[in-house]
Amino acid sequence: MTPGPLGNGSMSSTFLLSGIPGLEHMHIWISLPLCLMYLVSILGNCTILFIIKTEPSLHEPMYLFLSMLALTDLGLSLCTLPTVLGIFWVGARDISHDACFTQLFFIHCLSFLESSVLLSMAFDRFVAICRPLHYASILTHTVIVRIGLASLGRSVALIFPLPFMLKRFPYCGSLVLSHSYCLHQEVMKLACADIKANSIYGMFVIVSTVGVDSLLILFSYALILRTVLSIASRAERLKALNTCVSHISAVLLFYTPMIGLSVIHRFGKQAPHLVQVVMGFVYLLFPPVMNPIVYSVKTKQIRDRVAHAFCN
Repeated sequence: MTPGPLGNGSMSSTFLLSGIPGLEHMHIWISLPLCLMYLVSILGNCTILFIIKTEPSLHEPMYLFLSMLALTDLGLSLCTLPTVLGIFWVGARDISHDACFTQLFFIHCLSFLESSVLLSMAFDRFVAICRPLHYASILTHTVIVRIGLASLGRSVALIFPLPFMLKRFPYCGSLVLSHSYCLHQEVMKLACADIKANSIYGMFVIVSTVGVDSLLILFSYALILRTVLSIASRAERLKALNTCVSHISAVLLFYTPMIGLSVIHRFGKQAPHLVQVVMGFVYLLFPPVMNPIVYSVKTKQIRDRVAHAFCN
């Protein structure tokens, strides 16, 4: 049963997810490119993981960090796929509170984990270009595992309180979420209670993860650029910078829509609802789709392995 607007004092055990308001009659057709994007994301990231696992020459720090990125992107696609396709295929817009809180935990946890992985990849590029003689001794497999576990631990620790902070609220009125999946900033707006603590904690999480990570990435590239400009040979400078192109592309693909969506949610109350919906899809779907393509095109070892697999 689909919940509609409820009277004062009435509460529902479900939220209502939105597809694309005003275009419900087009949902089946819109689902076709969405399905294609999900398919590209899942196949692309699985291909990256398979190539890195089966090719011993790729068991290097840069590719191990890339495999972490692919795992994170794969998780983001899989945790949003059921609700998105459920809405567009069969109109299944209801989602229980517990299912919603669980989904938003994984979405936010994986999003902030991706930010940590991108920071780790920036550190990898910094060591490779600024400390090339110590690269193997600094980025050992043990260090990489510790970086991965620390990144995961930070994301889980920061996001773990959110479902419990939301669960304590009563929800009443028109329980319609703006997207086809659950996000903390959307769910808390539906609470019939003071949400100041959630809003402050949500801002703290964003600043301490995305804010800090993006500043450290910028700082690492400032050091990289200083080192590159000190190289006498123009060809060597271009070669060094070329190793960073894929990572810079991944950073822009991730941070640009995330910052845009956060700004719209917090400050763009007058923005058309369609803009919020489109930004939501771009934020969660575009990086997992594009990252495997970017790395396959710009990384010769992966490009060669993909070509070899398809040719055979």
